[in-house]
Amino acid sequence: MTTGPGRQAGFAYVWVLMMVLVMGIYLGLVGDAWQTKLQREREQELLRVGDEIRLAIKGYNAIDSQYPKRLQDLVQDPRVPFARRFLRRAYKDPMTGEDWAYIGAPGGGFMGVYSKSTKVPLKQSNFPQPYGNFVDKKSFADWQFAWWPNSGGGRTR
Repeated sequence: MTTGPGRQAGFAYVWVLMMVLVMGIYLGLVGDAWQTKLQREREQELLRVGDEIRLAIKGYNAIDSQYPKRLQDLVQDPRVPFARRFLRRAYKDPMTGEDWAYIGAPGGGFMGVYSKSTKVPLKQSNFPQPYGNFVDKKSFADWQFAWWPNSGGGRTR
């Protein structure tokens, strides 16, 4: 049996290939964990921003029972000549980075928003009030943030 340099070089090559394979598997697992973390953060942002918009619609509607025509109306109320704000800024949908889909209101305008994302939420339970009905929803589009008329308070679908 010979143990020349050629045989050792072949062993080193196999060892390097195995290390590359192990590192690739590890990086794939880290990437999946990172994607999951990012989605959980976006879901929390969706709940926070959606609730802010719902409460802004409630405030807008409380003044004269009208609903805003567009999201910008919650940032600057067009019904008055002075600065009246119900929302700090016109937030984009955290899941898509685009505009929200609107839930139409009776008499025009909108009474709520929802995400256009059709992805399945990771969060399926333990929602804060008033979002208990978000349990087991199949997509983010099912998470609706709205101020419903004549309901005695805010609720969601």
